[in-house]
Amino acid sequence: MIVVWRITQRCNLSCPFCEWDRRLPGERTEVAADQALRFATLLADYQRETAEPVLLSWLGGEPTLWPPLHALAPRIKDLGLSQSTTTNGTTLASPRLRALLLRNFSELTVSVDGFAGFHDPMRGWSGGFDRLREGIGALAAERASRAALKLRVNVVLMRRNLGDFAALCDTLAGWGVDEITFNALGGRDRPEFFPDNALRPRDTEALARLVPPLRERLAAAGVRLCGGNDYVMRIDASARRQQLAGDECAPGRQFLFIDERGRVAPCDFTVAGYGVQVDTLRGVECLRALPARFAESRYRARMAACDDCRSTQVFSKFH
Repeated sequence: MIVVWRITQRCNLSCPFCEWDRRLPGERTEVAADQALRFATLLADYQRETAEPVLLSWLGGEPTLWPPLHALAPRIKDLGLSQSTTTNGTTLASPRLRALLLRNFSELTVSVDGFAGFHDPMRGWSGGFDRLREGIGALAAERASRAALKLRVNVVLMRRNLGDFAALCDTLAGWGVDEITFNALGGRDRPEFFPDNALRPRDTEALARLVPPLRERLAAAGVRLCGGNDYVMRIDASARRQQLAGDECAPGRQFLFIDERGRVAPCDFTVAGYGVQVDTLRGVECLRALPARFAESRYRARMAACDDCRSTQVFSKFH
């Protein structure tokens, strides 16, 4: 089971496609350490009783800015859980942070959207691309083996960086990464940016032509490009405004999403309709019952999000 938990809304960058852009007003909510540890303990109990491996993945905002992370990550590793996180990479220059990741995490995903001329202004981080190269390179050099910490880079594809995607992947392969993933620009809640930057059908057609030979070339260099035909089809459908239902997602069976307010749901898009407060789950049987509970919620009051599923894991982003 993969459990993705958005532990903080705080971020130190200003990405115009993201709802956690540091320039946006409003309070930033964070998860309390005791709540995270209690549920992690329950996940460890679930893992022991079911013999099903659990990966607890921290998301933000910028999760490496979450104050409890340094104290909590070792305790969660001691529970027997695997951990991963997705970061903007601004903290990778810190030897202390890299040591924490190398000792306690099995996967790290770093966001890199393009070469310096694109990535740095897009993220509001002068010199960011060079800092990312240094930080990822340091982690690649410091890990004991490639299996000790999987290094992954994720690229957000937009109209202006799609043309450099293949060259960027070739460059990232030289940084020592193990995998590269990609997703189409989201952020429909940022209408001042999304319409003029989202991929169009002609862009997704180009992407479909580009991916197969790029995957083969990267594989020869020992780097895996994730995202198969179903995933590219999902991106193309979004560009054409075609709906793809998520009826086969088996809600809650292999994937859970938890938001910063402690609501657990089948995915980020269904928290409001199907979400259950994580503090009400008091035993392994409660976790076992979640798939049936979510299915019943969907049957009784199906959310529009299920008629146009945008959960990338449903369409095999990581395959």
